[in-house]
Amino acid sequence: MTVDLLHTTLKNTFGYSHFRKGQQAIIEASLAQQDCLVLMPTGGGKSLCYQVPAVINTGLTIVVSPLISLMQDQMEQCLAVGIRADMISSQLDGAEITQVYQRLHNGQTDILFVAPERILQPYFIERLSELDISLIAVDEAHCVSHWGHDFRQDYRNLGQLRQIFPYIPIMALTATADIATREDIQTQLHLKQPHVHLASFDRPNIRYTVISKFKPLDQIVRFIHAHEGSGIIYCSSRNKVDEVRTKLYAKGFKCGAYHAGLTQEERAQAQRDFQNDNIDIMVATVAFGMGINKSNVRYVVHHDLPRSIEAYYQETGRAGRDGLASEALLLFDEKDAARIKQWIESSESHRIEVELEKFEAMERFGDAQTCRRQVLLNYFSEASQTQCGNCDVCIDPPKHFDGLESAQKVLSCIYRMRQIGTINQVVEVIKGRQLQRIVEQGYDKLSTFGIGKDKADEYWVNIINQLIHKGYLFIDITNYAVLRLTDAAKPILRGEQPLTLAVPRLSGTSKKQQKLANVSYDKELFAKLKHLRKRLADEIGKPPYVIFSDASLVDMAQNLPMEASDFLFVSGVGQVKLERYGDQFINLITQHVQSQ
Repeated sequence: MTVDLLHTTLKNTFGYSHFRKGQQAIIEASLAQQDCLVLMPTGGGKSLCYQVPAVINTGLTIVVSPLISLMQDQMEQCLAVGIRADMISSQLDGAEITQVYQRLHNGQTDILFVAPERILQPYFIERLSELDISLIAVDEAHCVSHWGHDFRQDYRNLGQLRQIFPYIPIMALTATADIATREDIQTQLHLKQPHVHLASFDRPNIRYTVISKFKPLDQIVRFIHAHEGSGIIYCSSRNKVDEVRTKLYAKGFKCGAYHAGLTQEERAQAQRDFQNDNIDIMVATVAFGMGINKSNVRYVVHHDLPRSIEAYYQETGRAGRDGLASEALLLFDEKDAARIKQWIESSESHRIEVELEKFEAMERFGDAQTCRRQVLLNYFSEASQTQCGNCDVCIDPPKHFDGLESAQKVLSCIYRMRQIGTINQVVEVIKGRQLQRIVEQGYDKLSTFGIGKDKADEYWVNIINQLIHKGYLFIDITNYAVLRLTDAAKPILRGEQPLTLAVPRLSGTSKKQQKLANVSYDKELFAKLKHLRKRLADEIGKPPYVIFSDASLVDMAQNLPMEASDFLFVSGVGQVKLERYGDQFINLITQHVQSQ
């Protein structure tokens, strides 16, 4: 095997001129029959690490994947570049499975995708033992570990593969794994002196933004209006998914819903609509996770707090897989945080302390007054001292002010309300709203009624959240989520100590923040190319990004290739895609240029 062969395969099959950092070393180790542990961020190029060996090796590459939808998508991506790929799943009938076995025995398959539940079945093992197997790749390998946030018992059993196939190299791949999870993966899969590649967790094309949660639907609508393309909105419950989806649909947005309360067919149809660009927005619970390989998701919104940094990283990583500028918005609410803590503490899990620690790390990210990317990377033991310049804190650094007067207004109001008011109720009193429930409680007679008329609701919510975070207030979840003062609040109320607060962020779309950095290209041509891609995809019943990613279309709209030789220099264009689609895209580009 020569380096030239690797680079020729990369260009001719996949359409890329160079490997990303670490890919070549991983591939070389695998081809040398060495086990590998590959940790790369979502969109970092993990799949290529087993796809290139599959093209070069004469034997079969088996990929263990956790979801049918993910297997289907990965198989389509392989077929699109000319790799002979198959899958065996519960969706196939007996005759179809027989045909797959026939192709396997005839040496007509390069990659076989299979679920962990099937690969260890005795009959299946018997069939595999008759084949020439070059590599076993375990995708989403964090599912092997109890420390991983997506643990699955069927994954745990995959360690048996080492005993069954002792001489076949194993490649474990994951996008997120802390130190404990990484070590557990190696132990559970019995990896032998593996080549370990720990890529940077940094996704520099994703902008991280956090704002105080208040009237979340309005906040989300403003955010969507400021962003183009596909997006995912994560909610913590099925009811919230249905509510948000219904309200967005009523406002004219093309959106779908995805959660475990829907039928399997309803979920599958929603996912197809999203994958095929028939809808722009998916409102979903975390059930909409690993199976999403859509490369052109431009934003991810968290309506509610995730339970861990790992989950947040994995979910925000659905955005910008094509490398183009994308954004992750988190709506932060201390009330949400208090509820989650209560759920964790009241659970029967034997890992309560670990789960609490993981959630508190998520809280610290939301509260961060320093570069959010630094907080994120440091959590994964990737020390970073450089400010990223692409998060809300870096772009618009928090300003601080003498917050004593604002804090006193809030604390005094809560005290005079007898500490039985929720965040929203306290804000209503401070704003002086003549609502029936306010009048009935007699709150309109309080001296604090209306003392904050001059500030927006969001301002007071943010001040309350800061006071909670600083330990002057707490939310009594056991008693209707009312606000209570702590002993630390007394000297603030009496004006006995100074208090500095951050100027509240009232939105995530300031003039400074609205524009995401992007390369310069012909936007009109890009729109035409997207339309052509969608038409061709509909004709063959495939997701548009399987034909070309948004990044490939941007490259076309920037460099205007009008000859086949030039079209091959477009990122993501190999020989197969040139032959299948080159003429149509070249003709469109030529017509566009000539019309200018």
